[in-house]
Amino acid sequence: MADTTKMSLRRLQIYSVFVRNHTVEGTLKALAADLPRIKQLGTDFVWLLPFNPVGQVARKGELGSPYAIQDYRKVDPLQGTWQDFKDFVTACHQLGLKVMVDVVFNHTARDSVLLQRQPNWFLRNQHGQLKNKNPDWTDVAELDYRKTALWQTQLTTLKQYAALVDGFRCDVAPQVPLQFWLQARQEIAQINPELIWLAESTDGQYIRKIRQQGFPSATDGELYRAFDLTYDYDVYPTWRRYLAGELALRDYVALLNQQDVTYPANAIKLRFLENHDQPRAHALIPNLSDLRNWTAFSAFQKGATLIYAGQEYGMKHTPSLFDADRLQWPQTAPLAALITKMHQLSQDQIQIMGNYQLFAQANDIVEVVYQTKIACRVGIFSLRSQSGHAKVVLPDGRYQNLITGQPVTVHYGVLAITGQPVVIDTRRQLPAE
Repeated sequence: MADTTKMSLRRLQIYSVFVRNHTVEGTLKALAADLPRIKQLGTDFVWLLPFNPVGQVARKGELGSPYAIQDYRKVDPLQGTWQDFKDFVTACHQLGLKVMVDVVFNHTARDSVLLQRQPNWFLRNQHGQLKNKNPDWTDVAELDYRKTALWQTQLTTLKQYAALVDGFRCDVAPQVPLQFWLQARQEIAQINPELIWLAESTDGQYIRKIRQQGFPSATDGELYRAFDLTYDYDVYPTWRRYLAGELALRDYVALLNQQDVTYPANAIKLRFLENHDQPRAHALIPNLSDLRNWTAFSAFQKGATLIYAGQEYGMKHTPSLFDADRLQWPQTAPLAALITKMHQLSQDQIQIMGNYQLFAQANDIVEVVYQTKIACRVGIFSLRSQSGHAKVVLPDGRYQNLITGQPVTVHYGVLAITGQPVVIDTRRQLPAE
């Protein structure tokens, strides 16, 4: 774990935006107009997917993947200028928002500036052809970090951004040597000591696949030496299997509990239901009541929270990364108020420092407990929107549901569930009727 990581980062809510698809104009200037609404959700960080020029060679789709970057140090002219980017950062800071940018250092486009200038800095097979660890990534060329001269060039790029922004989200971080990230963190701290580092870590199957090819691939535990936050991909496959009915809730909950004792005590997970690489949550969870429970449960778990633009509206369509695919904004955002409320609750110190444990109960109800010597906060989430009864670790009495403000009653250690998410706290016990 990075020694300087603050546990208070568990309070963070990160809002992920693909500039090209977010507005009709698809520009940084147009996105700036949406910042007040984004801020109202409780957003702390706006994370911008790459907005750099995209390569032409082997391009996927009409516009190409934003992760096939032609020049790290420039802005795609269709999305704006470098001055537009600086103005966007200023607009965020004026609203109390911080900015995170994508660091895509595993690979570049196949016609990148770096490949043209330093062709020997890229992985190649025995015939001298460009080699990819992932055969699906046909539009990119993978960098070879055994060429140590590459490191200084990459560090210079990071320093250009670190002078402006507040965080780095590092794409497929396990495939870039851990020693590079450690050096990068040390050097960037001289410019921006408060900058936070988020690793797109990977699941075990992917790590195994890369290692079987003879390449290093860092685990979450290793990445925590350099990064403040890692992705939740170590439990994501199990979550998908639970949604598909292949596993019981207790299997998923057991993995979440194991996760909490596997990593350092101040480790921070980025909790998410969707992101730009995965299906929309509402597509996976069609029932809106179920989705409300999952939204609340995800935000109530220990860690920071990721919201992918449009998630608050319950969008079902996953935008293309390769073609123009503007978000179609509905009139109403059925999850926005809940996202805001759960973020407000996450600011309480008990959700930062409290002892944390999850319990699987009957009828697909999960209980999450934060406990200190003087207080206890409990979340109960009906993941299939079923009514039922949940055992809770609270004294009998009347409490206020901190999500809705409505009273609920614990009787003989049991709380009646109506299918809606509930958060109660011993510090908010109500007088008996």
